[in-house]
Amino acid sequence: MEMKHQITSQENNFVFLLKTSLKGISQVILIENVITGFIILLAISISSILLGIITLLSAVIGTLIGKSLGADEDILNQGLFGYNSVLTGMALALFLSGPSHWIIALAGAAITAIFTASMMHLMKKMELPILTFPFILTTWFMLLVSYRLTAFTLSPELVPQSLAQWELDIAGEVNWIQGSFNGVSQIFFLDNPISGALLFLAVFWADWKIGVYAILGNAVSLITSYGLGGEHSLIFIGLYGYNAILTIIAVSTFYKNEENRFALLSGIIAASLTVLATASVSSWLLPFGLPTLTMPFVIVTWIFLGARKVLPLL
Repeated sequence: MEMKHQITSQENNFVFLLKTSLKGISQVILIENVITGFIILLAISISSILLGIITLLSAVIGTLIGKSLGADEDILNQGLFGYNSVLTGMALALFLSGPSHWIIALAGAAITAIFTASMMHLMKKMELPILTFPFILTTWFMLLVSYRLTAFTLSPELVPQSLAQWELDIAGEVNWIQGSFNGVSQIFFLDNPISGALLFLAVFWADWKIGVYAILGNAVSLITSYGLGGEHSLIFIGLYGYNAILTIIAVSTFYKNEENRFALLSGIIAASLTVLATASVSSWLLPFGLPTLTMPFVIVTWIFLGARKVLPLL
């Protein structure tokens, strides 16, 4: 009887870990949904099986650290200890090279989980969500380590460049269909239209309104970046779109009171400004050879959600 009870308990723990980890994957796009998390994992795995494995392991690591170190059960169950770890694991697996880069990626996922807890405590006083800030800072920190420690090797695509010698190239193919799917896929570092379609499906599965917000955010980013003379190659592979999608979802849904009729309009404006923030942050990081990640999304979202504390109808 006792043996049967132990087996049942282990099964329950496994189911809890799997569900919470999948929620952690879905929380990357600000959604708490097991099925959405599974579809996202499928979309990633279609593009790269190895990256899919890293994604799942990173989510599990973040969840296990939260659970083993006594995190609040409600916060843990929402997947909030998983999503920053997921993004860190994926980013380090892609932007580092060498035989041990996947070990570093998983170690980064673990560090991010602890940093997530710290940021939760700090941002609680400001009543603002931590968003993906732990992922951004941890990833930048570990990428810069490569300039001092030989165990860390940067991917060849991350090359420091001088702003003084930078030339904007607005030539390139104009492919609006490709751009329509690549914006959402770049949230997970993917450049695959099939993965992009699956990711839209994942969002609509959880909430059709958020799905509409995602489409609007991507459209706003395409129109704004193209209208302002952005590089076509960057526009249509989604590098202006993914931050705008996250921003419109966050600004349109977080802390929205019932009297606020302008939340979606605020989200659209915020998505437009995210394009400018993306261009600015990209230029700022150029001499360091660092990727922009989701910093434009974090900056613009914090500005709007912070302002909403004083201007409740924003």
